[in-house]
Amino acid sequence: MTTTWTLPGMRLSDLTLPVPLDHADPTGAQLEVFARVVTADGGEDRPYLVFLQGGPGSEAPRPLEASSPGWLARALREHQVVMLDQRGTGRSTPVGPDTPLPEGAIPGAETLREATASQQAQYLTHFRADAIVRDAELLREHLEVEAWSLLGQSFGGFTALRYLSAAAGSVEKALFTGGLPTVGPGMDEVYATTWQGMIGRSERYWARFPGDRDRFRRLADAADAGRLRLPDGQRVGVERLRRLGHLLGASQGAERLHYLLDLDPSAPALAHDLAAALPFGGRNPLYAVIHESCWADGVATRWAADRAQPAAVKEDPTLLAGEHIHRDLFAEDPELAVWAEAADLLAEHEWPALYDESALRAAEVPGAAAVYYDDAYVPREYSMATAALLPRLRTWVTSEYEHNGLRASRQGVLDHLLDLAAGRRPA
Repeated sequence: MTTTWTLPGMRLSDLTLPVPLDHADPTGAQLEVFARVVTADGGEDRPYLVFLQGGPGSEAPRPLEASSPGWLARALREHQVVMLDQRGTGRSTPVGPDTPLPEGAIPGAETLREATASQQAQYLTHFRADAIVRDAELLREHLEVEAWSLLGQSFGGFTALRYLSAAAGSVEKALFTGGLPTVGPGMDEVYATTWQGMIGRSERYWARFPGDRDRFRRLADAADAGRLRLPDGQRVGVERLRRLGHLLGASQGAERLHYLLDLDPSAPALAHDLAAALPFGGRNPLYAVIHESCWADGVATRWAADRAQPAAVKEDPTLLAGEHIHRDLFAEDPELAVWAEAADLLAEHEWPALYDESALRAAEVPGAAAVYYDDAYVPREYSMATAALLPRLRTWVTSEYEHNGLRASRQGVLDHLLDLAAGRRPA
């Protein structure tokens, strides 16, 4: 099903495609996958660039104009852009406790809330990067495209790497921004590294805004005593509060955290702004429930971020966390509580391998990667080790941007990557 509409200077074609819930069982239950193809006026013959969104669990951006998102205008100069809502998000068949399930997905259950925890967990095993790539391949075939290019942001870069492992012949070029994961069973080391990085970020933040440390400690004391509440009454514990540190991984995040802590802790503004700033919640449940699985290359996660948390962090609530899932999040947030048992089961699930090192070494696909020097979420040293596997990938290591450099730079990061991949710019 396809519909077409316009914005100034652009045509947007919205299409929905049926895909198997389980690609190993193509005759079984079917999901819908949604994609929006954005074409500049006069650009109907340009090649396709697929944008793979970060997350997991977030839909693709919704264009408002050619400069929204900021990198779009640069992309449209050379490509038609495919905004793919990854399965489980946006207008693709979403994941939610009360969303009607596809026919035949779980016998005896019409929604995931009605399913057992074991059934929920089994259903959610089908929403990783390997399934997203299979969906994208069906979309490519539907559009009758021989090959297309990829732009992967964060988790989208993980998905692009899976693409190169599984279907490199379908890829003209691959662009990565803050998203080259480690290959193999090294997720514990990754989390240990990101915890050390967050300790450093925390200390630099408190040095810049020394009064904020006492303000945060008072909030942590209230959280520990059960007095810190959001506007709807839900409790915020210390570990959940600590996750405000995710703000420090993005441009202007330190300023956003400072303005939050600058508010009177008894004011309604603090409770509302705190609710808006906390990561992981019910709008995009996949972000919490299968987050760790994106690092799981042939291993079980077993709450890796929890296990890797240093003793110093456990003892000092002012040492903040980034994208570190904590089991308590599922107890404290009523919208995540429905997934708590399934999340425990998924933590013990032996995830299949995502990446094939031999296939990556053989992938003669040109590309470029922006590797952020002090990336809070995808450590530089692991990105560079993986980049070295790809024979035609050129890397750009920069300290100019944080993890959100693609968005924060507007056209800057994408322009650099396109030029680098095309050989128009020295490495």
